[in-house]
Amino acid sequence: MTENNMQTSYAFRELVVKYISVPIALLHIYFNLLSTLPGLYISAIHFACFAVVCILAVPFLKQSAKAHNPFALVVDVGLAMAAVVSVIYLILYEDALYARGVTFSTWDWIWSCLALLVVLEVVRRTTGWFIPCMIVFALTYVFLWGPYVDGIFGFAGLSLETVMFRSFFSTEGMFGPIARISWSFVFMFILFGAFLLKSGAGDFMIELSRCAAGRFVGGPGFVAVIGSGLMGSVSGSSVANTVSTGVITIPMMQKAGFSPRFAAGIEAASSTGGQLMPPVMGAGAFIMASYTQIPYADIIVYAALPALLYFLSVGFYVRVEAKRHNVQQPSGEVEKLSSILRRGWHHLLPLGLLVVLLIQGFTPTYAASIAILAVIISSWFSSDRMGLREVIEALEMGTRNMAQTALLLVAIGLVVNVVSMTGIGNTFSLMVTDWAGGSLWITLVLVAIASLVIGMGLPVTAAYIVLATLSAPAIYFLIAELRIAEMIMAGNLPQAAFDILNLMDTGSVEVLKNTPSMTQIDQVLTQMPLALKDQFLSSSITASELAMMLLSAHMIILWLSQDSNVTPPVCLTAFAAAAIAKTPPMKTGFMAWKIAKGLYIIPLLFAYTNIIGGPWIEVLMIFVFSMFGLYAFVGLIEGYLEAPLSLWARALCGIAALLLLLPHQSIPLNMLGLIIFIGLFVLSRMNNKESTQ
Repeated sequence: MTENNMQTSYAFRELVVKYISVPIALLHIYFNLLSTLPGLYISAIHFACFAVVCILAVPFLKQSAKAHNPFALVVDVGLAMAAVVSVIYLILYEDALYARGVTFSTWDWIWSCLALLVVLEVVRRTTGWFIPCMIVFALTYVFLWGPYVDGIFGFAGLSLETVMFRSFFSTEGMFGPIARISWSFVFMFILFGAFLLKSGAGDFMIELSRCAAGRFVGGPGFVAVIGSGLMGSVSGSSVANTVSTGVITIPMMQKAGFSPRFAAGIEAASSTGGQLMPPVMGAGAFIMASYTQIPYADIIVYAALPALLYFLSVGFYVRVEAKRHNVQQPSGEVEKLSSILRRGWHHLLPLGLLVVLLIQGFTPTYAASIAILAVIISSWFSSDRMGLREVIEALEMGTRNMAQTALLLVAIGLVVNVVSMTGIGNTFSLMVTDWAGGSLWITLVLVAIASLVIGMGLPVTAAYIVLATLSAPAIYFLIAELRIAEMIMAGNLPQAAFDILNLMDTGSVEVLKNTPSMTQIDQVLTQMPLALKDQFLSSSITASELAMMLLSAHMIILWLSQDSNVTPPVCLTAFAAAAIAKTPPMKTGFMAWKIAKGLYIIPLLFAYTNIIGGPWIEVLMIFVFSMFGLYAFVGLIEGYLEAPLSLWARALCGIAALLLLLPHQSIPLNMLGLIIFIGLFVLSRMNNKESTQ
């Protein structure tokens, strides 16, 4: 193999990806704004486009030896052609398949199997073996070994022909609703993020964060928290967020006096929160809107305060660590806000316009399209104008950034299809409910464990999709049942609900009308047939309240799905931060895991309070009490507030945290917790002043 051939192979990959990326981006803009093609065809073309980009670009981007290998190039070109031709075949011969009564011909078998193999191979290259093995496991369950499984997971089975039809030719598998979300919402917002970054908005956000937090105690740490939140709100990728902001914030924190491991942990925890921060929230908000049928604009409104709580919880660790090591930022190093805004105010216009359009009810894809145009126009108000060259580079960047996500979502559609075909989602939900004994708390623990295990092999978005498909119904029903139990205890259950209970021959009405205990209520609700439970819920709770409970269930799963980013042994975000800080990856992972405890605490608020969809006064009260509760929790973990805490003070901090984060909000107990915490904080501050004199 000559050096010339190796260079030619490398150059060919780079050239092809470079010149097809822009047309692919423009094609997707056309799909979202003007096209009247069937969704199946658009999803299939979406798959083909990004399969080519992934196959040719992955070795190049990873700088692996395959990027220089001519023989590997031949194989990759063959795979790319297989993806393209299979999609062309689908478009041209779909009608012929229906004309034959959905009976597969030889060519149907060849091209559907080739497309499936391409998906498996590309996802293997980009994420490892876990997802392809999971897909094969799921598909073979349907047509091969499902009938041999005993118990609740037994399945009668479908023919291989049916499985391949639903996987390739229908709008249920590879080209189903998950693929549609991929080519519409997700792509447009990733493209919007690429335009923002290309216009210099990323640097502006870091400068703005430095100005906002630089003068506080531990200022560089707060710069990392705020900067990662702002950057993550548009980038939607925790690892990309870590790499892009961490190269600035981690050295800044180290220079100020934070330990390298703590600096890396703060960056990893903050970047993980970027997928929880509106307006983008990774791809989670778009998928959540599809699952719950709640408008995307409403979801990002409900998600805002919990996301702010998470970043505050990370910020509390920064303050405590800064106080412990006397980390401060000299005021002379911080640029004035007026100077920063004078130079970069135009970067705020596209984000503001995006939010306004969403609030006005425009579709997310339309809003993102207008916001992209606004990025270009707003750049003309600065010296760094986006011309044709910069626009082309932004289009190319958006396509490259989307490639792996697109193929991942197409692949996960196969798993979702299996769950739909077999009904295993309902089975899993019933099993979780049975294991938990009807306990919402135990169910949340089980889902948290499942999210960690699944997250070891799946990226966050994929983990959320799988978990939401399997466990959201169980969490939703348990949240609703908790609300009904409260209504029964208060004597507020509507008569219509009792009428439905009369259909059960269990004496349930008499039990519930005679001041029942929580155990009796749980028994009645557990014994209720699933067919009646839906009617019972809808007759007891308003449709809008049920929608908020469903959203709460999905929020819980989305938040818990983030834990694999910062939880050893597989914590890619923490590993990326460790590489920048040059710290041991596993120790950095444990540090990030400790700092990101809000990922576990805040979902409890979704389950047990009205922070999602409650009256705004109640939501703000929950927010304030929870904010102080999270600060008290940090004091308990660290044994430090403004000064070291004694053992008894640390215990009181734990009691204050428990009272402030009390699941069933009780104002007197919340106020007691707040008084305890404020007292501890004041005493700690006084001790700190005495020690410094």
